[in-house]
Amino acid sequence: MIAMQYNFVLPADYNMDIVRQRIASKGHMLDNFPGLIFKAYLHASKLGTNPPSAQNVYAPFYLWDSSEGMNNFLCGDGFAAVSQAFGWPAVKHWAVWHSHVDDKVRSARFATRQVIPVAAYSALGALREAEVASAKTASQQDGALAVLTAFDPDEWTLVRFTLWSDTSAAQTAGLPADAQCYDVGHVSAPGK
Repeated sequence: MIAMQYNFVLPADYNMDIVRQRIASKGHMLDNFPGLIFKAYLHASKLGTNPPSAQNVYAPFYLWDSSEGMNNFLCGDGFAAVSQAFGWPAVKHWAVWHSHVDDKVRSARFATRQVIPVAAYSALGALREAEVASAKTASQQDGALAVLTAFDPDEWTLVRFTLWSDTSAAQTAGLPADAQCYDVGHVSAPGK
């Protein structure tokens, strides 16, 4: 599995209703995309997200079953359209160490993401075991609808990502101080 995300930072005075309307009108288009486990249409704003974001962003997050689905998307019309609308983004991707996706994932309304540097010469096997154990525990929290932990050995980072039923479920679980929080406009999840 591969986790993937790109991020569009939008001007401080950008009308985020444009992003929300785009998600509402186009989000369903990937509901049955081959190889996609889920796509969370994420956005955050300086005025809307709870807690507020430092920037206005549109930052979809994907979980793919293999590189073929990811490549088909990136080389296809959908990615061409979004890059024409918002610009040519850097596409971050991580090898997944553990994921849990609940059958109710489409009802997610809030997301959290942490990107954590991996210290040089870390005991990667032990780190992986600890991250997988933590992700399994997190997947059992009320309101957690998808949980994953993944690894990028190029930039030496971990990503911890969770989709929540709502903001209160995430806050009850305890939001990490360094988490980026997002509102979820739609979740495409074939077969869910």
